[in-house]
Amino acid sequence: MSRHLLVAMDDSEPARTALNYALSAFPESKVTVVHVVDDLEAGYGGGPTAEAARDQDEPAFFADVRRLAEGHAGDVALEVLEGTPVDAILEYVRSNDVDGVVVGSEGRSGVSRMLLGSVAEGVARRVEVPVTIV
Repeated sequence: MSRHLLVAMDDSEPARTALNYALSAFPESKVTVVHVVDDLEAGYGGGPTAEAARDQDEPAFFADVRRLAEGHAGDVALEVLEGTPVDAILEYVRSNDVDGVVVGSEGRSGVSRMLLGSVAEGVARRVEVPVTIV
């Protein structure tokens, strides 16, 4: 039975580690790598707008994703979503028959986690499929 996994991706080492894990642990699976353009962050000048993301073909780090995915027996798809990361990931999972989510985490704890929040934690608490946090 083939699985469909979603790997949440940004331009960080924990995200690359999560992708490497998904590709090696599930070599026959379909993997969809999603990058979310955060509308809220863009609105406050912290990142590109969704419009700018649509105008460029794809994030520059997707070249790294393609390189990491070479040799993977299953399909690897790349998607750019817009919205807040947790909500966009949840919506994608609900709408696309995803069997599991793999996401990287920087391993924050205590006060820094409470103040800064965590996409990995938000997805793990709210999504209805298994989540692997790497």
